[in-house]
Amino acid sequence: MSDDRMIRVLLADDQALVRAAFAMLVESAPDMEVVAQAGSGREALALARAERADLVVMDIRMPDLDGIEATRLIAADEDLAGVKVLMLTTYDTDEHVVEALRAGASGFLVKDTRPAELLDAIRTVAAGDSLLSPGPTARLIERVLRQPRGVPVTGAGAEPGGLAALSGRERQVLALVARGCNNAEVAQELGLSPLTAKTHVSRIMGKLGARDRAQLVIAAYESGLVTPGA
Repeated sequence: MSDDRMIRVLLADDQALVRAAFAMLVESAPDMEVVAQAGSGREALALARAERADLVVMDIRMPDLDGIEATRLIAADEDLAGVKVLMLTTYDTDEHVVEALRAGASGFLVKDTRPAELLDAIRTVAAGDSLLSPGPTARLIERVLRQPRGVPVTGAGAEPGGLAALSGRERQVLALVARGCNNAEVAQELGLSPLTAKTHVSRIMGKLGARDRAQLVIAAYESGLVTPGA
């Protein structure tokens, strides 16, 4: 998204006090605004469609429709292709986080994260990046995917052989992305310009039908291109 406009944030949590606290924090930032608040996953889905927020801060456990299913429906809606989801969880060991990433979330935070980290996370995800590594998300992905279950990433073609459309260079780039490298680090590792690295990442996302880098990481692990602990 461009740097000259506000980041439109939708808050989804079934606890009113939590929503109020997050709303005060988000509104305190000069570059973002809260456009709506939802108390359930179904309400979050409806408001995402109505308000066209840039990003949904989504709690995992909510009544009526949980955050994972709401995220899956948002990701599947072509009209909401530009809406990013930042998932919240009480514990960073919650295996539902990986299901959320498979469903289309761009990352997750624990609820007791520091205020400045939440604001930085919103900016990161709204810009099209993901919260993966270093930190608990990458470790969690490795732990949960240590025993492959054969569940493909939504829209990312992660079934065995699903990476056949990628060139050798694109596979190298994808492997580095899966290990947490940003575009500049990919460029340095492979001797490319940052722009070329960014172009490779964009092409990989297009070929795999991935919404963002989070799904690229899941695709790399589930396809066997990258193995946990390698």
